[in-house]
Amino acid sequence: MTDLQDRIESLVAQSKEPSGVNRGTAGDAVADLVQALNAGEVRAATPADDGTWHANEWVKEGILLGFRIGRTVDYSGDRFPFYDKNTFPVKPLRKADNVRLVPGGSAIRTGAYVAPGVVCMPPMYVNVGAYVDAETMIDSHALVGSCAQIGKRVHLSASAQVGGVLEPVHATPVIVEDDVFVGGNAGLYEGCIVRAGAVLAAGVTLTSSTRLYDLAEETVHTASDDEPLVVPENAVVVPGSRSVDSAFGEEHGLSLSTPVIVKYRDADTDAATVLEDALR
Repeated sequence: MTDLQDRIESLVAQSKEPSGVNRGTAGDAVADLVQALNAGEVRAATPADDGTWHANEWVKEGILLGFRIGRTVDYSGDRFPFYDKNTFPVKPLRKADNVRLVPGGSAIRTGAYVAPGVVCMPPMYVNVGAYVDAETMIDSHALVGSCAQIGKRVHLSASAQVGGVLEPVHATPVIVEDDVFVGGNAGLYEGCIVRAGAVLAAGVTLTSSTRLYDLAEETVHTASDDEPLVVPENAVVVPGSRSVDSAFGEEHGLSLSTPVIVKYRDADTDAATVLEDALR
C-alpha cells in the first residue's frame, strides 16, 4: 500500500495549496482508499507486536480528503430522504460477506471494514474508517465511530457509544481489543484503549480526562500528553464516584462520577458475559 499512501499524502499536500487539488485525480485515490478500507487491507490504526497502537495518519488524511472533494448527492428512497457526500455512500454488502445485518434502520458507511460473522442489530451505525473484527455483536442503538477499531468477539451492548477520532490525524482512535464486553449505555471517547478481555459495566464512561481507579491493584490509571487512557487486560470496570477534595465540595457533600476496577476477570465473569452462539 506504499503507492496508495504516497498518492494520498501528495494529494493532501496539494489540497492545501492555493491552486487546490485536481478533483478527478483525488477522487480516484479516495476510491482506492475506500476499497482498501472496505477489504480491511489498510486501517486507521494498527497494533505493534508489543501491544502498542499506531495511528496511520495518511489513512485519516485520505478520509478527510474524501469529505473535502465530495459532493452532496441525493440518496433518498421512497419516503426516506438522505443526502450525503458522494465519496462515502452506504457500504456495499453481499450475502457472501457473511455479515448479519438485521432489518430496521441500521447503516454501515463505505470505508468501514466489517468482518465475517459480525452481527448488526437495528438500529446501529458504523462510520467510515472503522474496523470491526470477526464475530463481534453490535447491538441496538450502538455506534462505532469513524476510525474506531473493534476486535474479535466483542459485544457492544445496546446504546454503547464508541467514539471515533478522525481529527487530529495523529491521534489514536478508540481501540477495543478482542473479547471485550461493553455494557449498555457505556461510552468510550477521545482515543482510550480497552485491552483484551476487559468488561465494562453498563453506564461506564471513559475519556482522555478520566481517572480510572483500580481497587484490585490499588493504583490509578490516567492518560498523559503522549499516552491515552488504557483499561488493563481482563479488568472489570463499574461506574463509581469519588469525593470532591475541596472545602466547598466537602461542605456540600459533592462527588464526581468515576469508573472503578473492582476485580479482574474470573470464571463468574466469563459466565455472566458469555456470547450465545444461538444468536449468531
